Amino acid sequence: MTAQLILVPQISTLPAHEQKAQAMLRWLVKREIVEALPTTCGQGGNGMAYAIGPGARRIAQRPEMLPYGEAHNGLEIITNRCIYVPTRSFLEEAGCAECRREVGVPLFDSLEVWWPGETDNFTCPECGHEDDINGFLFLQPCGFSNLGFIFNGWAEAGLRPAFVEEFGERLGFALRQVRVDDPA
Repeated sequence: MTAQLILVPQISTLPAHEQKAQAMLRWLVKREIVEALPTTCGQGGNGMAYAIGPGARRIAQRPEMLPYGEAHNGLEIITNRCIYVPTRSFLEEAGCAECRREVGVPLFDSLEVWWPGETDNFTCPECGHEDDINGFLFLQPCGFSNLGFIFNGWAEAGLRPAFVEEFGERLGFALRQVRVDDPA
């Protein structure tokens, strides 16, 4: 499997997420970052994704590392509630943005009610601060949302910060980049 670079909005339930996903895809296609029609260049589910386009060179930090010609080089858009964490050596450590205490164990235990959508929030067991789960502090980048953009094979190339910022502005929410080196 190839390494992935994932952009995740920092909100558990993004309103009108499927429409936002389509709008973002149209924008990426217009800029020739990905192709318009899906092909078998993905890794997840049915293997379908939007293949890398010539415009990807403009938004990559190291364009020479982009996965042109590789079997897995496409963008997968996930519109289901999902947890995005690095799969290698993930520490499951988190802190409260209010009291700054370690809350990783109870936070990650709370994902059992977050995942099915029973709640978007987590309450700090130390000080009672409640926020969207994405509002807590994580030692390693991770994200929790009903929308995710998985760039297969793009991890080594990286994305330019200006592109990530523009992507977030168009989406209407701040983003977190999650790198997955060995997706299972």
